[in-house]
Amino acid sequence: MANSKHAHLRYNILDYCFKNKAFTFNQLLEFVNNKIEELYPAEGISIRTLREDLKLFRDPVNGFGAPLVEMSRTYRYTDPKFSIAQKPLLEYEQYLIYASQQLLERFENHPKYDKLAEALIKFQDEENQDDSEQEQILFYDHNEEYKGIKYLKPLYLAIQKKQVLQISYKGFKDGATSVYEFHPYVLKQYNRRWFVFGLNKDQNNYEWSIPLDERLLDFQIIEDKEYLKTQTDWSAFFRALVGVVKPPKAEVVKVVLRFYNGREHYFKTKPFQPDYEEFFEQEKQDQVWFETIINKELVQQILSFGGDVEVMEPKQLKVALKVHTNIMNEFYKN
Repeated sequence: MANSKHAHLRYNILDYCFKNKAFTFNQLLEFVNNKIEELYPAEGISIRTLREDLKLFRDPVNGFGAPLVEMSRTYRYTDPKFSIAQKPLLEYEQYLIYASQQLLERFENHPKYDKLAEALIKFQDEENQDDSEQEQILFYDHNEEYKGIKYLKPLYLAIQKKQVLQISYKGFKDGATSVYEFHPYVLKQYNRRWFVFGLNKDQNNYEWSIPLDERLLDFQIIEDKEYLKTQTDWSAFFRALVGVVKPPKAEVVKVVLRFYNGREHYFKTKPFQPDYEEFFEQEKQDQVWFETIINKELVQQILSFGGDVEVMEPKQLKVALKVHTNIMNEFYKN
């Protein structure tokens, strides 16, 4: 078995190297150690460990079977489409997944580990798809076209390390790319897409959001730049927000919704505003209320209930729904 210390981190770094550039052995060792040190200061790997990793990459039986030429002065995949991410788990990796699942069984009644247990089940299901005799069991909601997940880990690390970034961004309707200084604070997932929130220094906006998709063209770390800490209570910020967009000068208002055809039960099992309240009056058991700001995501969520919901208050929200329904009515006149 290969040296297990930071093994999977090493493999991902090497996979990146072999796909993108021809490295000499010494260059490869330096690059891998620099990347490891970014996450684990004062740590690295030895020449022996790197040699063992190269053997593992080439091994077609107990390794990845990577297309790396033997006796070459440089290391690079001969097949540019190859990646270890496309290969099935190695035997000891399968053991680690199994061991993780066994460990989680000890905490199966602890809600803290629910999401991790769910992720492991999904991962195991994906692995089982390689078995032709295994029928698919899980069908879960995911966005197959979503490519922004590649930004998640780098941005997570940038927040951890308090790094200032230079963002290159181009909206769907933008004619030109905008470039600005950005101080990342938190990441939030909404509607199967991730967003990073932080300070747009050029706009002096501490609650700026950036979607992690094709609109985010690139970002680079700005070295030797002072990281400005957040001024926002993000837990409270998201509690008063449906979705991710906070309009300028938006204020929190009380929203009252009345449901029809029993649809209040569907809302209560999956509320789009988690801090909703119910009324004590018997005649208002089909109503809920909560405090939030009015934005497009709130309107969209209400519209998803179609004719089974009515906005009771505030007037501003009733007007917004009326505008949408009038436009839709024009679409279907004929």
